[in-house]
Amino acid sequence: LIPTFAMALLNLIGAIITWLVVTTSVAILLLPHTPNAAVFSLLFFNNLNILIAICEIILGLRIKTIQEDYKVLLEKYKGKEIQGVLSYLFMPLPNVFDSRPWSQMWSTYSLYDPSYQNNESFGFFIDFGNGMSTIPPSLLWNFAMIRPDAVSPLLVGCVGIATYWQFMYGALIYFLSFFFNNRHKGRTVAEIAGFVGFTNGIWIVFPILGIYASVKILADGNLSIFEH
Repeated sequence: LIPTFAMALLNLIGAIITWLVVTTSVAILLLPHTPNAAVFSLLFFNNLNILIAICEIILGLRIKTIQEDYKVLLEKYKGKEIQGVLSYLFMPLPNVFDSRPWSQMWSTYSLYDPSYQNNESFGFFIDFGNGMSTIPPSLLWNFAMIRPDAVSPLLVGCVGIATYWQFMYGALIYFLSFFFNNRHKGRTVAEIAGFVGFTNGIWIVFPILGIYASVKILADGNLSIFEH
C-alpha cells in the first residue's frame, strides 16, 4: 500500500532523481573501495545516460505519438514554452513503466527544438542512435568500476574512448545545429542556458572525464584510476 501511494505522488522529476539516487547508491555500495571523484562522477553520468537512453529508444518507437502530442502542446504553450516544461516536469507519474509520459519528454522539448518531433532530422537520429547503442557500454563501465579484476583494461579503455567521444561529439554537433538554424531566436538567455545548455552540456562535461579516464587506462594498462 505504501509503495503504491508513494508512486501515485511521484512526478517525472522525482522519478529521475529517485533513479539516480538508487542506482548510484547501489553501485557505490558494491565498490571494492571508497569512490574517488572520477568514479562517483562516471557512475552518476552512466546511470543518467542509461535512463535517458531508454527515453531515446522510446523517441524512436513512439515518434508518431510524439508528433501528435507536439501539435497539442504547441497550440497550448506557444509563447509560454517554459510553462509547458514545468507542467511536464511536475506532472503526476502514477506508472513509471508506462512509456507514454516518457515520450512526452520529446514532444515537450520540441517546443524549443522542433527537430525532435521530425524523424528526418539529425537531432532525432543522434538521440535514437545513442539510445540503441550506449546502454551496454555504460553497463560495462559501471561493472568495471565495481569489479576491476574481472574485465580487460584494453576493452574498457577502447570502449570508453569510442563511447564518450560519441557522446561529446554528438552534443557539440547538436549545439552547432541548434544555433546555426536560429532555434535560439526569440528565447531568453535563461531558457536557452537552462533547458538547452544545461541538459545537453552534461553530455559534454562528463564525457570529457570519461575520455581522460579511458586514455589513462590504456596508458597505464590497468584500472588503477578507479582506485585513487
